[in-house]
Amino acid sequence: MENFNAANEIQDLQYFGEFGGVNPSISDSSTYTFLSAKTMFDTFEGNADGCYLYSRHSSPMNLYLSQALAKMENTEAANVTASGMGAITSVLMQLCKAGDHIISSRTIYGGTYAFLKNFLPPFNIETSFLDINNFEAVEASIQPNTKVIYCESVSNPLLEVADLKRLSAICRKYNLKLIVDNTFSPLNISPILLGADIVIHSLTKFINGSSDTVGGVYCASQEFVDDTKNVNNGACMLLGPTMDSFRSASILKNLRTLHIRIRQHSYNALYLAERFEKDGLKVSYPGLPSHKNHELMKSMMHEEYGFGGLLTLDAGTTEKANELMELMQQENLGYLAVSLGFYKTLFSCSGSSTSSEIPEEEREAMGISDGLIRFSIGLDHDIARTYEKMKECMLKTGILNSQKIHSIF
Repeated sequence: MENFNAANEIQDLQYFGEFGGVNPSISDSSTYTFLSAKTMFDTFEGNADGCYLYSRHSSPMNLYLSQALAKMENTEAANVTASGMGAITSVLMQLCKAGDHIISSRTIYGGTYAFLKNFLPPFNIETSFLDINNFEAVEASIQPNTKVIYCESVSNPLLEVADLKRLSAICRKYNLKLIVDNTFSPLNISPILLGADIVIHSLTKFINGSSDTVGGVYCASQEFVDDTKNVNNGACMLLGPTMDSFRSASILKNLRTLHIRIRQHSYNALYLAERFEKDGLKVSYPGLPSHKNHELMKSMMHEEYGFGGLLTLDAGTTEKANELMELMQQENLGYLAVSLGFYKTLFSCSGSSTSSEIPEEEREAMGISDGLIRFSIGLDHDIARTYEKMKECMLKTGILNSQKIHSIF
């Protein structure tokens, strides 16, 4: 994969505070004054560059963060929102109207699945859920009213990797938009360079990295971003998922260390995955040669940032998974919590948490077992110590068999 140094692109952006501060000043205003009535009119019409109208439309700090994220994803523009779902829903509602059709990966975040499966059909927008790397099935599902192919670069929670080059070729052939949620792999994968049209992130996760802020972003062409912010028919403008300026400032500061954090998340996750697999555990991680999409991810990723900070481990049953997670939390190995990208390891049983919106029979068909634990691996300095302590917890709960370990060596 051709190297695109997003970290340098972000750090080359320079914003001074109004009094020369090394961080840009936060505009604590919901509305902005104009020196002439005509400028206000022009701003409403979208014809006044550099003018702020109302913070639901834009604010200086939101613009700074959006520009940095556009640099990161190599797009002309971006727009930040109050949550990842705010970004997803705004993009899809902008592109799809009554009578339209969406093709989506079947393994996606539960909230996205619920929006596509339950919320959109009353608006006469239907979705076909498919194995997104079954290209024959994808092409066969395209209808005259299909507008979008939607996927996650690395899926939640199964860590399946989408072949973005093949999907983008299909989109070009049928004049569709490829929308990619890149939340699990910021810096690891650059979907735009692989042919995607729009890239979405939940900023809540790795990009912010401190589990203290909820936010989202969509990165796309300047034309598309302008359309979503149009005061007359822009989905984001009219639905109103506005990010608070103080939150934007916080995320922008954390974004500057993302390249350091992602490397450590990836290093630690690969270290644990390799050892868990050697111990005979049922582990899934794109960095393992045994992962079905290992070679595909290698062909798409920026090598210096690794394979990401997520891995899954199948404990067999929900009861065993819960027992293990509770013990690991007691041993201060992480937190039993949803979300990801925190400095501390987070773990949750996907079927009863982040994928619970998906009906049980569909979860089974996807391969989301009752005992599947999703790990967001933290920034532990001594990952070897972490592994030994996790292994002790697995032995105590019976997920690891000591005799089986001895037979391996």
